[in-house]
Amino acid sequence: MTTNDRIYRSPMALVGGVLLLALAAWLGIDAMVQGEGNTPWQALGGLLTFVPVVVAFTLRPAVFADDNRLRVRNPLRVVTLPWGEIVSLRAGYTNEAVDKEGRKVQLWAIPVSLRGRKRAARRQQRRDAQESAAAQGKRVRGSLFGPGGDVDDGPLRDQSDKIMDELRAMHEAREKANTSQGEVTVRWAYEIIAPTVVGVVLLVVFGALG
Repeated sequence: MTTNDRIYRSPMALVGGVLLLALAAWLGIDAMVQGEGNTPWQALGGLLTFVPVVVAFTLRPAVFADDNRLRVRNPLRVVTLPWGEIVSLRAGYTNEAVDKEGRKVQLWAIPVSLRGRKRAARRQQRRDAQESAAAQGKRVRGSLFGPGGDVDDGPLRDQSDKIMDELRAMHEAREKANTSQGEVTVRWAYEIIAPTVVGVVLLVVFGALG
């Protein structure tokens, strides 16, 4: 990460992850301290399995964008895409980057909100109605205007779509730069995978022992 990085994360995922980790720590540590027989080992295995998975899907995902590249930190891997290697940034049911070889990289940290899109579309319809009424010299009453007939100047696009617009603008501005060329690199998150595997092994072994 550099000082020029723009960092995008999901606030709701962060909150949910912290709550789940707090619950896991409370239950798991209690079982390890108070449990008898194989229970402490099973609790340890459960923590080693559960905690990395929660971290991977809630706290870990992030998107870093600077002048040269887009770095996507997803649950199990980190993909670095120079702007020059990106063909498009798509926003459908998921947000994703597509490179020159046709590989798609989902942006876990920028989740799509269909409800947010519908809400933004309704606001756009209200804005269009307001502008049409203003053009006709009419006063529209009700929810289309605030007190005194002021136009609602709220956002007309969902936040995730705004972020994708920002990334597209950076891509368009930097894709031809010499410093934005290079190879796409992938690094697997062994710090997440390894403890999860150990946890599963502990659960299987001590579960079998009863």
